[in-house]
Amino acid sequence: QEIRKVVQALEQTAREILTLLQGVHQGAGFQDIPKKCQKAREHFGTVRTQMESLKTKFPADQYYRFHEHWRFVLQRLVFLAAFVVYLESETLVTREAVAEILGIEADRERGFHLDIEDYLSGVLTLASELARLAVNSVTAGDYSRPLRISTFINELDSGFRLLNLKNDSLRKRYDGLKYDVKKIEEVVYDLSIRGLNKEATVGAGGEK
Repeated sequence: QEIRKVVQALEQTAREILTLLQGVHQGAGFQDIPKKCQKAREHFGTVRTQMESLKTKFPADQYYRFHEHWRFVLQRLVFLAAFVVYLESETLVTREAVAEILGIEADRERGFHLDIEDYLSGVLTLASELARLAVNSVTAGDYSRPLRISTFINELDSGFRLLNLKNDSLRKRYDGLKYDVKKIEEVVYDLSIRGLNKEATVGAGGEK
């Protein structure tokens, strides 16, 4: 019951962060990205406090016995942390960095930690969000962002291809990545047909 209470509080904080970050998909949202990321990081301060509380609600050696209670919200928080880091630096957040943002351990031996499959699930959710961002970037007249997203997602896909995914739900989520890659490729193809990718390259100072 006590675990459930803390998890509900975490879910509420996650919803607040998501609502905040969804603003980047709006027309003028791109100008506000640094401000939105800053605000989101403040919310992650609340997450860390809630995580501290969660850690006290069960014996440290029984993590996997209760894991199902917070698995879903943890995956969502990983996605949100990964999205913030991507918006800030257009890089993929490491599992260690996510654990630090959430105030938990990366290493299983050290107690309440970020399970590798929860991390990978969150990263796959990021891919879907970026596919959506690529489409909305074009609508907002930002033609270079989809090209950068495309490079990032293709590298992500290559990384996942190296993994031997045994977990069924993770395997299903990974199958969704193919559609995200395809969706972004269509956006980039559409830009090249309309000659807008050249504009984007020039606009970005000759860089991708």
